Amino acid sequence: MRIGYPCINRSVGCTANSTFRLASYSEERLFSCLRNNLACLSKILQYNLEKGLLFFRISSDLVPLASHPACKSDWASHFREEFREIGSFIKRNGMRISMHPDQFVLINALDGGIVERSVSELDYHAKVLDSLGLDSTAKIQIHAGGVYGDKEAAISRFIQRYARLPPRIKKRLVIENDDRLFSLKDCLSIHRKTGIPVLFDSFHHSLLNNGEGLRDALLLAKKAWKKKDGPLMVDYSTQQEGSRPGTHATHIVSSDFRRFLFHARGIGMDVMLEIKDKEKSALEALAILNSRNGSG
Repeated sequence: MRIGYPCINRSVGCTANSTFRLASYSEERLFSCLRNNLACLSKILQYNLEKGLLFFRISSDLVPLASHPACKSDWASHFREEFREIGSFIKRNGMRISMHPDQFVLINALDGGIVERSVSELDYHAKVLDSLGLDSTAKIQIHAGGVYGDKEAAISRFIQRYARLPPRIKKRLVIENDDRLFSLKDCLSIHRKTGIPVLFDSFHHSLLNNGEGLRDALLLAKKAWKKKDGPLMVDYSTQQEGSRPGTHATHIVSSDFRRFLFHARGIGMDVMLEIKDKEKSALEALAILNSRNGSG
């Protein structure tokens, strides 16, 4: 089991998701920002390796405005060597990478413009992972999308649109169960028609489910992953006490994570902690995992 956290490291003193406004776009501005983002990403990955955190979600803002029509720059070619070096570091050290576009990516939208922009955004994410030279175990996760008053029609639209996506996107795309619209059961119904892997979000499952216990849900999700996709990916968090339902915790609750590990025993997976204090909680989770495995 690899443990990780998303996008931001609060310990290394830099950010790998710096961006700028469209009004100030220029190729020079883009390249300067991307150069700094890649340097910081390298620093974060080095930190993660030293700490034993081998799963990381790269920010969608790594390349600012990359999917916007205003961006005509061939950033992938310009920074080919930097991407290649980072990718080699990732592969050499057995790390796993994912990306997660924002909620506006909806391939089952009723609005054709939204669909077109969503595909452009997914293509950008695939281009980042391709530029890093990573195999198909590096995934792009999205939600199934909107319901628009008719879930069956929404699912059918997702399946049809997925079938038309370019292969470079399809090989990396996974869907996750959410906390309001599409349960694990719904996502698995899409998987059966498309083969798309289902990333299991344990927190979302606690808020929206069809009565499946945690271990049963993990086993069901795992069946949706083939060898080429790598181990099951899991997003883990808990409810922040005193906040509205669905608010992610500020810090890991050790007792709950131990309970999660108990239910996850023997099921190969990589776990992304969607907890607000990022690497701080990830390090605590890793210590708990190591103590259970007898190596800490």
